[in-house]
Amino acid sequence: MPTDAPHPQSTDELLHALQENHRRPYGRTRTVTAEELVDAAERFDEPVPLIHALLELQEAYTYGSDPRKSPVVFARLLTLFDEQPDAFDERLRHQLFWRFKWVANALIALPEIPLTSLRQWLGEMRDRYEKAGLGLQPYYGQAYQLAAHVGEDTTLAYELWAARRRTPLSDCEACEIRERALHRADAGDDERALEIWAPVLAGKESCQEEPARSVSYALLPLVRTGRADRARELHLAGYRACRRNPGMAGEVGRHLEFCALTGNEGRGVELLAENRNLFDEVDSPLDLLHFLTGVEVLLSRVESLGHGELPVAGYAGRAWTVASLRAEVRERGEGLAARFDTRNGTTLHSGHRRERLDRAPLLDALELTLRSRGLDDLAEGASRTDAATGSGTAAAPTVPRTVEALPEAVPELILRARELDELGHPDARACWARLRTLVAAPGYTHPDDPAVGPYVRLCADLLSDEANRAAERDEFAAAVELQEEAAGLYEDAGAPGDAALARACALLAAAEIPAEIPAGTPSEGGEGEARAEAMADALTEAHAGVVRLHEETPGLAPYVEGRLLRLRASALGLRLQASGDQEHVAPVLAEVELLETFALRHSIDGQVSGAKLLRAGTYALSGDLPAAVTEADALRKRLTEHGPAWHLPRVLGLRGRLQLGLRDASAAYADLTEGLRLAAAWPADAVDTGRLHGDLAEACMHLGRPDEALTQLTRAAEAELRAEKRTDAFCAYSNAAQLCLDLGRIEDCIALLDSLLTEPDVAAGKVDDRLVAQLRLVRARALHAGDDLKAATAEFVTLAAESAGWEDDPGSHAMIAAETAMLLAESGEFERAGEAVGRALAAHALAPRHEQLSNCLRELARLQAQQEGPDGLDAALAHLATAGRIADEARAAGFEPVGRSLDSALAYEHGRVNAYAGQYDDALAALEKALALVGEPGPETGSAGEWAECVRLAGIVEGVYLERPAAAFTRLDAAVDRLAALGHTDERQQLASLAAQLRDEA
Repeated sequence: MPTDAPHPQSTDELLHALQENHRRPYGRTRTVTAEELVDAAERFDEPVPLIHALLELQEAYTYGSDPRKSPVVFARLLTLFDEQPDAFDERLRHQLFWRFKWVANALIALPEIPLTSLRQWLGEMRDRYEKAGLGLQPYYGQAYQLAAHVGEDTTLAYELWAARRRTPLSDCEACEIRERALHRADAGDDERALEIWAPVLAGKESCQEEPARSVSYALLPLVRTGRADRARELHLAGYRACRRNPGMAGEVGRHLEFCALTGNEGRGVELLAENRNLFDEVDSPLDLLHFLTGVEVLLSRVESLGHGELPVAGYAGRAWTVASLRAEVRERGEGLAARFDTRNGTTLHSGHRRERLDRAPLLDALELTLRSRGLDDLAEGASRTDAATGSGTAAAPTVPRTVEALPEAVPELILRARELDELGHPDARACWARLRTLVAAPGYTHPDDPAVGPYVRLCADLLSDEANRAAERDEFAAAVELQEEAAGLYEDAGAPGDAALARACALLAAAEIPAEIPAGTPSEGGEGEARAEAMADALTEAHAGVVRLHEETPGLAPYVEGRLLRLRASALGLRLQASGDQEHVAPVLAEVELLETFALRHSIDGQVSGAKLLRAGTYALSGDLPAAVTEADALRKRLTEHGPAWHLPRVLGLRGRLQLGLRDASAAYADLTEGLRLAAAWPADAVDTGRLHGDLAEACMHLGRPDEALTQLTRAAEAELRAEKRTDAFCAYSNAAQLCLDLGRIEDCIALLDSLLTEPDVAAGKVDDRLVAQLRLVRARALHAGDDLKAATAEFVTLAAESAGWEDDPGSHAMIAAETAMLLAESGEFERAGEAVGRALAAHALAPRHEQLSNCLRELARLQAQQEGPDGLDAALAHLATAGRIADEARAAGFEPVGRSLDSALAYEHGRVNAYAGQYDDALAALEKALALVGEPGPETGSAGEWAECVRLAGIVEGVYLERPAAAFTRLDAAVDRLAALGHTDERQQLASLAAQLRDEA
């Protein structure tokens, strides 16, 4: 599999290519490129470039899970060392002797290598180390690992290794801690193992493989010792570090096992799908054995729960179910364990497999992620039960309701569906769904019953119901088509009133289709305003069309006429919502009055409620929130007395939103919680449960309960997803992910977004690409916040390239490109950072983002001066000069930043940059300017922190670098007194501590 990598024409180009390849993740691409670079190195006939290339290739084989080839490459390195020892400098020599351990581990992982050969290799390692005058602790470490692998003389081998002093060639502290902890865990001492593991699990000791490897082993001991929450945290972080990595297949298998034994079988199946590449890419038999055993534990658990026919990801080339894949995995796993046991002359590996497979679940359910997926969610799209109450509050009892069984006879079912539909009753949908199934079944015979009517009318009813569902999902074009087809069938069935109603629904749905606005269309408010104007015009026409249908269709039944009046009022209400024009208020209220009068005269309670809801909404849109609340209260009272009861959750939801508008979050919380309680009595699609959860999340945020808000956001998203409202669902998930990030729950945020971005709807392109980009943007920020700079930078670079094509949204590209530039600079890639900020500035010229670009340029200047010192000063000052021009533009445009003043922030950065570069007089002058721009702090001003920071840095520059301690003490003491008098305790303490430190050092 040749790559498109350039072929080096010199040793310098070769070394550069090796460095570039070293930055790639382990896997096929890196390995193949390393092979090509070895071929290129051989053409130069120089030993040192070849040594470097062979070392890179061996690393690619070792961590890419290809142990068979690692010893072959190392043999070439040993030959070069024996023939040309002078070609190996001290660093290369260290690398060579270090990798004796890699070869020992590679040979252990191959069951075809005889045990005698393993011991011979360890003898070779010992001889080489002794000849080179190196300590033997690394050798005894490898001898212990072989003993542990075989299962013989483990205690003695452990003592011979663990009692020896470490040497420069010993495994890192983190890896040795893992081996010591595993020794205790294998002996059944979970507590002691976790005690030993503590520095690694806490991140105090780490390496390329750690803590990811230790985490995978520690998960079950943590649960067994009652530390389930800690296991959850480590699972989220640890899994992300090893997923899809062939070199960590065993770790992935242990994460799958953890999911299976903690009631997270659904998540386990999702993770299995994410790691399907491991079935075919893991070349290490030992890693594959550990992976397949974890897979089998998961599949066995899923099958025992009755989901043996659930489709799952497995080996390429065929479709798999849980049952079929389990059988395949069992056969392969047993075969691998038998091969190792035959080679070793023990039964250790088969016994270890049986032990893992025989483990009983440790917990019924441990919530691992914000988006816990049950097996029923994965099985044929089955929906989970909707949760109605918020986390952190006592669960209010749901309202009991007797649901009548669906009639068995088709005539009674049809009549029942129509009766409920006329009332607007939520249970009508279950009837239509049942009828849709019956009609689609082979051999359906329509009843010959005059009360039921002809078959064509039933088909029209079903089309109309389907159209209403499509409109609720905002699929307005489909709704129009379905309603028009239904209208034609109603006419054929001799039901002109129903035909008129279907056509009226089609008119309103057509008006709600977003208008296509040609580029360059003149409008004072831009494209958004033009779109709103077009929709308002379309709704005006739709209203006129509905009025004509109403007036021109004779003999309308009251329920049909009531619905036409409702459509008339709704069209004008939507027009008011689109335009915001106060002149559109009175026409809505006039139509509402007609609807309410008609509904009261004919005792149509559902339409009376609808009229009052529209009136309350109209008051709200006109800005009269108290009047809207009064109307909602009157409607709530009427619904309690007369019904329909299923309208109550909707009214409470409206009242909750009104209370939020009135800034009464407590009242909003009470209304929305009660609305959800009542909604639980009805089918999920009868009330907008997702909206209720979303509004409750907002109320929780106003009340300072962000964790409960997070729960409500995820419930809102799941409710919208079940209702097939993809855009609303993913918007809610995006908000939940952002809130996670704001709360510092980094791993929760990443796990949620990883789950979303692997959704089939996302892969199939059914979710808006800009919304998906927003999810990826939040994920990239979370990766950065989680200190995964490499992954975050890669995602930002990709997003910046994609957003460059968003001709309709240059502002977003400016923001993304600016953030990309900052991450590239943080990585030390200042040339690429400069290119990225150039693209950001070009987009900024089209859609100004003054604050984001100023922040970006100041950060680039800081990073370059910090990392390069005086050598980076000119480039840093150039960035600040550009930031100065942006500040001038912002001032001229009347732009007010959300955060700090762009001018004072720029002056402060001049001070910091010059300080990093050793230009201390210039730094102090800039800081004095910043202090003047910020101004003296007051008791309530928000500038105290910025002012104190300028004083702090000026004190350091003055007292330490310019060696003017007296002036620094005068500055700091005056600032401390000033802040104390104003009550700014935190800022005062920081400056007082600095002054004390400077005095101690004076």
